[in-house]
Amino acid sequence: MTLTTPQLSTPRLRLRPFSEADAGRLYALHSNTRVMRYWDSAPWTDRSRADRFLATCKKIEEEGTGARVAIDRLSDGAFVGWCGLTRWDPGNRSASFGYCLEEAMWGHGYATEAAHAVLRWGFEALDLLNRVQAEVDTRNPASGRVLEKAGFLREGTLREDCIVNGEVSDSWVYGLLRRDWRPSAAPTPAAQGAPQAAGPSTP
Repeated sequence: MTLTTPQLSTPRLRLRPFSEADAGRLYALHSNTRVMRYWDSAPWTDRSRADRFLATCKKIEEEGTGARVAIDRLSDGAFVGWCGLTRWDPGNRSASFGYCLEEAMWGHGYATEAAHAVLRWGFEALDLLNRVQAEVDTRNPASGRVLEKAGFLREGTLREDCIVNGEVSDSWVYGLLRRDWRPSAAPTPAAQGAPQAAGPSTP
C-alpha cells in the first residue's frame, strides 16, 4: 500500500516531500556534531548518507509504512529540518515519531509546530492509528518538552539502550494515544527550549 507523503502548512512553516535538492541540506544537518549530540548514531561523515536517507523516504512511502517531510520556514524559505511518522504497524495500530532541526532553528517553537501538523495528518490519514511512540536521550530534556507540548506522556526509561562512539546513554520513552490526542490544542508560536532531535536513528 502506497502512502502519499503530505504537504502541510502551519502559521510559520511549510512541510513537504523531500527532493533530491535536499541532499546537501540533509548532510549539513546530520554532520553537525551539536545537532547529533543526543542522537542514537554518530554524525554523518559520508555524503552518501544523505542519498540513502532520501531513498529510504521514498521506500517507506511506497511501502506505506510512514512519511518524512522536509520543513521550510514560510517567511524566507529557509530549511528548518525534518519531521516524520515511520514504522507504521497496522496490526498493532502504532507508529514512531521523530524529528531533527537545524541548530539555528532551535528555540523558536518550530519543532512543536511541525510535530502537531504531522501528528494531525497521521491520526487523520491512518484512521486506525492508535499509538505514536518517540524516544529521547535523557540528557536532552528540551526534546522531551517538545513532545509533551505535542501531547505525549513520558512512560518510562530504556536503560543504557544506546552506545555511540563508546558513550552509553539512556532514553526516555514517550507515547501518545488517539484518545489523548487534542488536535485543537495546537500551540501558538512562542520561544521554547532548544531541542536537537527525537526518534530512532536514520539510515
